[in-house]
Amino acid sequence: MTAEMVAPAWMHTQISAEQYDSWSEEQCAGIEIVDGMVVVSPSASKRHKRLARVLANALDAAAGPDWNADTDFDVRLQDVPLTNRRPDVVVYRSETIDLAPTRPEHVLLVAEVVSPGSETTDRVVKVDQYARAGIPFYWRIEQAATGVPIVYTYVLDPATRAYRDGEMFTGAIGTAVPFSVSVDLGAI
Repeated sequence: MTAEMVAPAWMHTQISAEQYDSWSEEQCAGIEIVDGMVVVSPSASKRHKRLARVLANALDAAAGPDWNADTDFDVRLQDVPLTNRRPDVVVYRSETIDLAPTRPEHVLLVAEVVSPGSETTDRVVKVDQYARAGIPFYWRIEQAATGVPIVYTYVLDPATRAYRDGEMFTGAIGTAVPFSVSVDLGAI
């Protein structure tokens, strides 16, 4: 059995930004591109999706007219080799709503909900990629065994292009950075 029989040939070659931009939204759903290679993401659980949606709704309501918050779309971290990540939540400049691709300079905050299988990627790899891209804030939501999520926030140090620890919340988030937002993820 050849690799092409198991997966399409395009999954075994580097994808350029031009190729990716020609794909439909359906073709791009459930994947990320890392260093030009397609990375398939498993379907998120209902709890994972709900945590992301509730957080995005709270951030969107708190952000004011200059920022929007949403879920499930690409952020183009670099063109060559192509790296597109699809954060669980993205807070982006409202005036860029019709621009594609969304780029790091359009983004204020990204949040990832950690699930089984994404631990290393969300805790190590994406933290570094988002920081190097210059995204000012990164939030990581851990789904604790108690059922009450733990939220770790990080703030970019622009001099080092690395994140430093911010606040940590268990269940309910109440912060003024990057803007005042309050949401109880523990009620989910």
